[in-house]
Amino acid sequence: MTEPDFTTILEDLANRRKDALEMGGKDKVARQHELGRLTARERIEYFVDSDSFLEMGMLNQSEFQGDEFKSPADGLIGGVARVNGRPVVIEATDKTVFAGAEGSVHVRKVNKIHTYAAKRSFPLICLAEGGGLRIPDALGSDGISQNLFPLSLLNHGRKTPFITGIMGDSYGMPTWCGVSSDFTVQVKGVCMAVAGPRILEIATYEKISPEELGGWEMHAKYTGQVDAFAQNDKNCIKLMKEFLSYMPLNQSEEPPFKQTGDDPYRRVDEALKIVPTRLRRLYNMRHLIKVIVDNGIYMELKADFGKALLTCLARMNGRVVGIIANQPMVSAGAMGPNEADKATDFICLCDSFNIPLIFLHDVPGFLVGSKAEKMKMPTKIMVWNQALVRASVPVISIIIRKSTGAAYANMSGPGMGNDFIVAWPTADINFTGPEVGVNVVYGAELANAENADAKRAELLKQWAFDSSPYKAAAKNLIDDIIDPRDTRKFICQTLEFACHKNGSIGEHKLADWPTGF
Repeated sequence: MTEPDFTTILEDLANRRKDALEMGGKDKVARQHELGRLTARERIEYFVDSDSFLEMGMLNQSEFQGDEFKSPADGLIGGVARVNGRPVVIEATDKTVFAGAEGSVHVRKVNKIHTYAAKRSFPLICLAEGGGLRIPDALGSDGISQNLFPLSLLNHGRKTPFITGIMGDSYGMPTWCGVSSDFTVQVKGVCMAVAGPRILEIATYEKISPEELGGWEMHAKYTGQVDAFAQNDKNCIKLMKEFLSYMPLNQSEEPPFKQTGDDPYRRVDEALKIVPTRLRRLYNMRHLIKVIVDNGIYMELKADFGKALLTCLARMNGRVVGIIANQPMVSAGAMGPNEADKATDFICLCDSFNIPLIFLHDVPGFLVGSKAEKMKMPTKIMVWNQALVRASVPVISIIIRKSTGAAYANMSGPGMGNDFIVAWPTADINFTGPEVGVNVVYGAELANAENADAKRAELLKQWAFDSSPYKAAAKNLIDDIIDPRDTRKFICQTLEFACHKNGSIGEHKLADWPTGF
């Protein structure tokens, strides 16, 4: 028998690799393009630095008899690469192979890729779409037993940043990745849910469209399971890379510094025009954030969820910071259950990846009433507080205008573990707002007063004095009262000290907290 020479052997290898690169075939690739979407390989190519992708598992196939040659890479393309010169682990579901559904080799590969990201402390990038577990692979006690959740997905523990793009209709594994990630982007027009509408109709007789079930508006306004939304694949990748630019490679590093050329001590004269001195007048907190941060650049997360609270990543003097700020434009800044979940999630993110926190107060309190109680408002307030006091990154708290009741604590008030807490001279700090407080405390006296209006005005004047920040400052309950125009300088200066010894690297007590509440 003639032994094969290397030419024959290498030709066979080249052909196998060529077949894998063609994914599900020209027709299915064309169908993906007709939908306005990139293929899995095109997505990876667009995401990573040129010629930096080293693939793992290219020659994988389904182990289900009869499907071996219909399942290149078993529908999952993954490996290591560089993004802006930094190493990452990246995977992309291939919709052209069994509609992106997961077989047993696919699931095994997911586990190996995720495990490697944790082992080498590299960020994990997931470019996702797909139809869930393949039924033939899951049948029987042996099938389902080997195709449950990969342990690497369940115990990732925020050791490295985990970033997911939901780039096509996603059920099963893509959804599990999306809701387990530190940052998730969803392309508008696609669905993310446990199971698709067809399965629901068969199993529960419920008829529902993909958009109603798990479209972008559902997650933007109601679930908060997605952080940002994109118009198309390329826009999705752009947002994912933007988030990655704020992240360290892993817990043991500080986020990357960036020379911005913006004077850290510049005065913010615009602040006096943005924030009204009258407590009832509205303004947009985003405008204040824009003039404070480096070059006016910041990245907002969950913009349409819990809209009375803003959570943003930005830079101050080149250092990455996380900003939690009340938004007076929505419910006057009063916070409900969604805002509480949003804050807790963001605190866990920042504490896990060594990002100092900046709190900007302008809050009249929490939303109260039966609706909030039905959504476990007390629990959500306390979970937020528990996360806050466990955070070990530097925390700087600034009372811009008002900070009232329990919300004063949740926004990192005195005794909540912050490094520095100061107020603007316009700050109004109290257990409740002046009108409510006067009516509750002095209700009987006002009812019997000869001139109730004059008495109320007198009491309101006294209440306003009691609520000024000067009493708290006099008793060393807050650190100082600052000129609003020095807000940027104060933040940059205090960060220099708070981050001096070991940078902003914390103890990561929140790294193992759930990724949803």
